[in-house]
Amino acid sequence: MRYTLLGRSGMRVSELALGTMTFGEAWGWGASPEVSRKIFDAFAEAGGNFVDTACNYTEGQSEELVGEFTAADRDHFVLATKYSLTSRRDDPNGGGNHRKNLVQTLEASLRRLRTDRVDVLYLHMWDFTTPVEEVLRAMDDLVRAGKVLHVGFSDTPAWVVSQAVAVADVRGWTRPVAIQGAYSILDRGIEREVLPMAQSLGLAATLWGLLEGGVLTGKYDDASSEPRRYADEQGERELAAGRLVRSIASELGISPAQVATAWARRRDRGTLIPIIGARTEAQLRDALGVLDVSLPDDVMGRLDDVRRPPSEFPGSFLASDHVHGLIFGDTYDLIDRKPA
Repeated sequence: MRYTLLGRSGMRVSELALGTMTFGEAWGWGASPEVSRKIFDAFAEAGGNFVDTACNYTEGQSEELVGEFTAADRDHFVLATKYSLTSRRDDPNGGGNHRKNLVQTLEASLRRLRTDRVDVLYLHMWDFTTPVEEVLRAMDDLVRAGKVLHVGFSDTPAWVVSQAVAVADVRGWTRPVAIQGAYSILDRGIEREVLPMAQSLGLAATLWGLLEGGVLTGKYDDASSEPRRYADEQGERELAAGRLVRSIASELGISPAQVATAWARRRDRGTLIPIIGARTEAQLRDALGVLDVSLPDDVMGRLDDVRRPPSEFPGSFLASDHVHGLIFGDTYDLIDRKPA
């Protein structure tokens, strides 16, 4: 395992993060405490120190297990958790991005994690109702109180994160260091705005959904199989992508999970940090095998062709040869460092 800096912070995190949404059986499909321990130990033995959880994963069991597993060497691990999702469905303040929910959620997370601070606190999902200034000031207060070291945004529009970074910089509040979002061979939407923004602002990008819930590894063999994340996203195109990944895996003598994760790692090593998760120790050890995988250029091309990011204004307009000519005249190809 190698390590990278988390955004513009000086904190060193492993090049793979361990996703722990599978820790606990409260949702009916996760790993038992005993199996979760084996998964965690395999990750730590490989040099992994970056552990990702959230307040709601398996109804809090995930944080409880992570707290148990890291207790003996808490300072070694970089613990990231998230707030926003509701803890009481009948309470309008039981969820959301606002200060009240942030404070009460973090206090509960600290108890479950058996620690007095978290290394990274993400806003989990943007609620479109809370002012970004309220979020940032509440985060900054918790950093100043020593309960949080760094902050980030997960599943949030690029314009919101950009505004947050600008406001934090102007007001001297804690600057976000990372974003988190879905990314896979089948889902490249964050390439349009989120990843360019992250690169421009110096934010790390942690990635979930690399295997598309098993579609890319062969869990589903036809369109009538059990649906993945969202029922309307499992069609012939998705199943064909899974067949291609498995075919490439067979050609290279590696696993489909390694193909899907290696593709994401090669898109931009250093900025992108894949989150790997598992329900068994064998799955986790297989996922770690990606550290020894480098996909050939021709394979990257085949996988890139599965689903190109859709063209949308203004990105596609500004990237056209016509606009390049309008702005740069005949000199565009002579400039070594082109705009992002």
